[in-house]
Amino acid sequence: MPFPSALSACAFLLVSAAAAFADSHVFIIENQADGYGVDLCLANGEKCGAYAARSYCRSRDFAHASSYRRVDPREVTEAVPKSVGACTHAGCGEYVAITCQR
Repeated sequence: MPFPSALSACAFLLVSAAAAFADSHVFIIENQADGYGVDLCLANGEKCGAYAARSYCRSRDFAHASSYRRVDPREVTEAVPKSVGACTHAGCGEYVAITCQR
C-alpha cells in the first residue's frame, strides 16, 4: 500500500517546513543616523538595506533576514527602552524591525 506511506511522507514534509518557518525572530533596533544612509535603506525597506539586515541576522546566528522596515512608534511597547539623555541625531526615537529566520 504505497498511498498511506506517501501520504505520511507528505505530512512529515509539511510539518518540517512549518517548523522551519516558525523559527524566526523580530528584532527592534533604534534607527541610527550614521551618515552612510544604511538607516534609510533599512527604514524604507529598500534593496540597499538587505546586506545590513542580513549581516545583523547572521551576527545573531540566524541564516537570513526575511524582512526589514521602519516601525511606527505606536507599534513599540514599553519593552523597548526610551533613549535616555540628549539625542544629537535626526530620527531619535525611530526604530527599525528586522525579521530573521534560521
